Amino acid sequence: MSTSEEITVVHLMRHGEVHNPDGVLYGRRPGYHLSELGRQMADRVAEHLADRDITHVVASPLERAQETAAPVAKSHGLTLDTDDRLIEAANVFEGKTFGVGDGALRKPANWRHLTNPFRPSWGEPYIDQVVRMMGALNAARDAARGHEAVCVSHQLPIWIVRSFVERRRLWHDPRRRQCTLASLTSFTYQGDKIVSVGYSEPARDLVPAHLLPGARPVKGGAKAFGA
Repeated sequence: MSTSEEITVVHLMRHGEVHNPDGVLYGRRPGYHLSELGRQMADRVAEHLADRDITHVVASPLERAQETAAPVAKSHGLTLDTDDRLIEAANVFEGKTFGVGDGALRKPANWRHLTNPFRPSWGEPYIDQVVRMMGALNAARDAARGHEAVCVSHQLPIWIVRSFVERRRLWHDPRRRQCTLASLTSFTYQGDKIVSVGYSEPARDLVPAHLLPGARPVKGGAKAFGA
């Protein structure tokens, strides 16, 4: 098979559940690790991918992503690499609770950050996320040519780059993202070109009902802004 016909699959995996009892929007803050349930999710996905031709595993530098990727790397006897481009989207509300019923929308200090959902005005521009995530995807493709790679990242950047590849608008209703905890968004390349995108949820039965797509947001939930 020539290089231009070579098939490579890059799986963008979202990290597992995080221990976050206070419901903080943790964003890029350090110190947020997987919960026990999150570790079960990571193990489940590692089991799901055990027979796949994985030759490269890479993760966001944040602890929850590194801990999610570790079982996959271990099961394939691979070194876990880090790519800063896979990091969570920057957000001005990091360190705060920002959910339904907590009064955040009534605070004048927050209003200036909520003026433009198309950019968005509260965080890293969508197009900037596309650029860095496409760079990370293509780097993983090059590292695993003719095989498969796993890249562990975060909900919003994964959804944004998928929307870009599938030619959808980047601004969206956060409740409609198809990117649940420990899910796999899989990009199939033929040579250098993405020819298809797939989606699967190997750990769906472990995901709390209120965190599944379309679920009603809960107080303090960070779902609207990423995580």
